[in-house]
Amino acid sequence: MPLNHYATLGRSGLRVSPFCLGTMTFGMDWGWGCEPDEARRIIDAFMDRGGNFLDTANIYTKGHSEAIIGEHFAASPAKRDRAVIATKFLGNLFPGDPNAGGAHRKGIIAALEHSLRRLRTDYIDLYWMHWQDALTPIDETMRTLDDLVRAGKVRYIGFSDTPAWKVAQAQTLAEFKHWTPLC
Repeated sequence: MPLNHYATLGRSGLRVSPFCLGTMTFGMDWGWGCEPDEARRIIDAFMDRGGNFLDTANIYTKGHSEAIIGEHFAASPAKRDRAVIATKFLGNLFPGDPNAGGAHRKGIIAALEHSLRRLRTDYIDLYWMHWQDALTPIDETMRTLDDLVRAGKVRYIGFSDTPAWKVAQAQTLAEFKHWTPLC
């Protein structure tokens, strides 16, 4: 399937390439992966063929994946405008700090601010929870994500690696409270 046969992202009107470029191995910080120059070549080859959807996470290569993407797009703002950047939160990059990760308000906001700095952007296209946080009430997570959308720092929200019943609970809560739904 060609990369320029765009599909809408979930229940949104945002058009994304049918394949998303996963960037978990951008950077050598885990002892394996690809060097930044090779990562930039991969991004360019993907986008030259019509791809526009990139996925990363705050914890991928200890934040270096986001930094590589941010540096690349900072050098070419037009590419950033064409790209749909997804990043995930929840992972803790600061061992010993119990609040540096998680899906609670403090953790989500701190993770977003760090991701925005590394990605060198004012907003995240898709900000999604990496996995379920069993310690945080879902209403706290959803309200915080809604606040970030309303502040213009996040465009769309979603969940990854989360049980269907928890996703349904979050979506029902968002609809009932008139908060931003998961896309």
